[in-house]
Amino acid sequence: MRKWSVVQQLSGIAGKKMVLSAVALSVLVLSGCVTVPDEIRGTTATPQMNLQAVQGAPGLYVGQESRFGGKVISVTNLQNKTRLEIATVPLDEGARPILGAASRGRIMAYINGFVDPVDYRNQLVTVVGPITGVEKGTIGQTSYDFVTVNVNSYKRWRIQQQVVMPPQPIGPWGYGFGGPYDSWGRGFGPGWGPGWYNTAPARVENVVTE
Repeated sequence: MRKWSVVQQLSGIAGKKMVLSAVALSVLVLSGCVTVPDEIRGTTATPQMNLQAVQGAPGLYVGQESRFGGKVISVTNLQNKTRLEIATVPLDEGARPILGAASRGRIMAYINGFVDPVDYRNQLVTVVGPITGVEKGTIGQTSYDFVTVNVNSYKRWRIQQQVVMPPQPIGPWGYGFGGPYDSWGRGFGPGWGPGWYNTAPARVENVVTE
């Protein structure tokens, strides 16, 4: 009877290990699938994204394809086009503006046609298009030279909240390979209770998404 109990326990542990290993694998796969959306991929493999470099010598970059993103400060509807003033921030590997990052400077992005200010003011966007030069303007009462871009494509992003669980211990073969049966010193315990997993509270964070 005792042998059968041990077999059942080991089988249960193996099943739990398999489930957690599958979860860990799915997390790794999802984290490796971040790509730039087609609409802002552009036509070159390495669009210009260094705004400071462009500001330092704008004439050298005129005509070069660029990709910038950030928060829309203002929207101005002109004849047959719309101008977005964007406070740019660094972009992540998916060309999404990084939340909380400091502004790297501002650009004026010109989009053909009408864009409703209600839909874009204070929103996060990424724009792609050739650099066309510099436009003089002001931020408050301070003179400012805005790099200008003729936008070929653009994307508006949404901010949503997601629950992030605390990181769990990882054994040599996957999630939670510890306990009384190896040298990792973590017990599976009844119901996978304290002593096996991280009991820290989950947190809620904002993420940029499509």
